[in-house]
Amino acid sequence: MSNSLEQLKATGTVIVTDTGEFESIAKYTPQDATTNPSLILAASKKEEYARLIDVAIEYAQNKGSSPKEKASIALDRLLVEFGKEILKIVPGRVSTEVDASLSFDKEATVKKALEIIDLYKSVGISKERVLIKIASTWEGIQAAKELEEKHDVHCNLTLLFSFVQAVACAEAKVTLISPFVGRILDWFKANTGEEYDGENDPGVVSVRKIYNYYKKFGYKTIVMGASFRNTGEIKALAGCDYLTVSPKLLEELMNSNESIPKKLDEKSASALDQEKVSYINNEAEFRFLFNEDAMATEKLSQGIRSFAKDAKTLLAQLETRFK
Repeated sequence: MSNSLEQLKATGTVIVTDTGEFESIAKYTPQDATTNPSLILAASKKEEYARLIDVAIEYAQNKGSSPKEKASIALDRLLVEFGKEILKIVPGRVSTEVDASLSFDKEATVKKALEIIDLYKSVGISKERVLIKIASTWEGIQAAKELEEKHDVHCNLTLLFSFVQAVACAEAKVTLISPFVGRILDWFKANTGEEYDGENDPGVVSVRKIYNYYKKFGYKTIVMGASFRNTGEIKALAGCDYLTVSPKLLEELMNSNESIPKKLDEKSASALDQEKVSYINNEAEFRFLFNEDAMATEKLSQGIRSFAKDAKTLLAQLETRFK
């Protein structure tokens, strides 16, 4: 009997590794890989990745007029260096994140995304193999819409916690969304004191609702469940388009022979009775409905602060190399 990871793949779910440590990726034979500033920061502290930092430092050495500017240039190159190495292992795409501090600036997000794509091009990697990762703020969604429509740059909308965010992303025709299952669970456990299993886990319920809505109305945006706390959440979403999973949980699935039946199905979703809604052209309604969701509002803000903090830490470390 095949292990649980192989069974999960057999349901039609594409497995994506959620790590910046490319040397641990090949073991699980994922299609794609995702990174974020926190994962890159953790990986950069390990000796085996020092050579990537050296490449980034050398690249930025004669660019920029101050250590701070050089560090910013080096950080972008470091993200691309990690992505380049990951793409030697995975056959699909890698997600590379725009600085979270730009999450409320549409124009700056578009500019930074195009700079990252150009950096990838300079090291011989086509934009077809890259997903630009952007926080699912109103401005982030609008930036992704422009990148997809005008520049044919594929986007991964991250830090997604609500149905209203998901609907706007689908209407923007973004390539992929990353609803954060585990962080939704964290909030509900902290605020209700209750325990949840895979089936009634609020993060699982949220992703299932989004998946069913997308399939019902024919949206092509890929649903990629992310931020898992346990394998029960993963099993409850078997059949979802994509799931991005940490090496720890991939290892648990690989070492298990527990049966994993398909839970999400496009045909079943298309038969559901649902009402179609629209938010992409109504900023006021989007912001109001999002604000009504305390969990989503708090977790998005928390996520942006966390990613921005880790990016700032990386910048500070790189800046010391130019003094």
